[in-house]
Amino acid sequence: MKRIILFFTILSVSSSVFSQRKDKVLATINKEKINVSEFKKVYEKNLDAIDDKEAKDVAKNLDLYINYKLKVKEAYQLKYDTAKAYKRELASYKNQLISPYLQDKSFLKKLIKEAYFRTVNEIKAKHILIRIKKNATPADTLKAYHKIIEARKKVLAGVSFEKVAREMSEDPSAKNNGGNLGYFSAFRMVYPFEDAAYKTKIGEISQPFKTRFGYHIVAVDALRKSKGEVEVAHILITGNSVKGKKTIDSVYSKLKKGANFADLAKQYSNDAGTKNKGGKLAKFGTGRMVTSFEKAAFSLKNIGDFSTPFKTRFGWHIVKLIKKHPIASFKEMKEEITYKVKKSGRKRLSDDAVYNKLKKEYKIVENKEGLAILEEKNIWGIPKNKLQKVLFSINEKEIKQEAFVKFIRNRRHKSISVLFEDFKKQEILTYFKDNLVNTEPEYAETLQEYKDGLLLFELMQNKIWNKSAKDSIGLKKYFDEHLSNYKNTDLEKIKGQVMNDYQNYLEKEWVADLRRKNKVKVYKRQLKKLSKYYEKKQ
Repeated sequence: MKRIILFFTILSVSSSVFSQRKDKVLATINKEKINVSEFKKVYEKNLDAIDDKEAKDVAKNLDLYINYKLKVKEAYQLKYDTAKAYKRELASYKNQLISPYLQDKSFLKKLIKEAYFRTVNEIKAKHILIRIKKNATPADTLKAYHKIIEARKKVLAGVSFEKVAREMSEDPSAKNNGGNLGYFSAFRMVYPFEDAAYKTKIGEISQPFKTRFGYHIVAVDALRKSKGEVEVAHILITGNSVKGKKTIDSVYSKLKKGANFADLAKQYSNDAGTKNKGGKLAKFGTGRMVTSFEKAAFSLKNIGDFSTPFKTRFGWHIVKLIKKHPIASFKEMKEEITYKVKKSGRKRLSDDAVYNKLKKEYKIVENKEGLAILEEKNIWGIPKNKLQKVLFSINEKEIKQEAFVKFIRNRRHKSISVLFEDFKKQEILTYFKDNLVNTEPEYAETLQEYKDGLLLFELMQNKIWNKSAKDSIGLKKYFDEHLSNYKNTDLEKIKGQVMNDYQNYLEKEWVADLRRKNKVKVYKRQLKKLSKYYEKKQ
């Protein structure tokens, strides 16, 4: 995003939106009014940052503000707001600015607290999965649902969960682990799975639920306080041969005699990714490593302690404890948890909460005649001139069939009924976004500031900065005419200083030209009253 550089900081407020009816007019530019309240808001935002008494002068600040308004006016007259680059950057900024308004704050707060609880408390669970392909037909989905119901019935009838998982689960790991997932906490699984697991009581079997992988059932075996995370270093001797066992025992013997762990890791470890770092691994919590490695790491009590040799499917290991990271307080973790919630699938739940609220607030009327096209077999082939009926309306805005057909053109992987709901959601949210300037004054103000500032940046760049950099003849002429202002007569040695002065000169000339082209009037009585008001305050 471009840095917005202005001579009167970008704190302007659109007078048409934010002025009050009883406001006195302080100045006019042609027929556009600058009301007292508008200028006061801008002036007071800058006041705390100004120490110089002269710089606080109300008349001078009004003069700067009028210059700012003249420059912005010029940018719009030159149609800078129609440039593709401007539109792209503005659209990107609008998306960032709108984002907080698309979240239900109370619902988000609930999700953050929920995520912290699930970070502090981890559960041990097992599952059975029946997969659903991305392009599955309704018949395929129903078949998968019946299969997961069958699996659940077998478990409830007394067949062990592990046995049913090995026989029926379509999670490849189930053949070996019987569906056991070990312990996990928040953000370790996709949210629908995590949510279903934490809402299932210990010893019970959940109802079937769906994730992007397919249908699941889950059984929860235990709930415990999280062990947090640990940082460890390890030495790995790959393979399970007798030679490997002798090597790891030899390394262990040297450690017991006081040898340096990092040196031994560099010399003996077969883990190419960590050996040159003294065997150091990134910190991890439960459920990240194979069970025996995790158990050995978390059983170490004191910093510097190392384990006896143990075996995993990768070979022989010795683990040394570097640091323990217990779960911090909610206050300490709130920022991190909030970030994770917003980045995870949970954010959609907050978005959906806003959408559901909007559906109740807006008057949404569907048109049966327009909805008839949803029954057409070849909806994509209907000509444009026959797609002009209204599908539905949101308050006063009418949405036509044509917009829906355009929406579904490259979305043939879902049924028409599902696509229609997606389309309706999109249009409701679009209506909400477009209407924000009327419902949220703070949003409207910030957006207008950015729009004007972005335009002015481009205009200043073209009128002043680029011109001063490229116009070597003009720069030399300015230097020669103002030679008495400089001690050094070698332009190349003081070029930066001269260029800055030249830019100021170009701007003054430009502003003078703008003043000539526009009719500017300052209401001196109001200016005098305003000056006295701030003199008393200071």
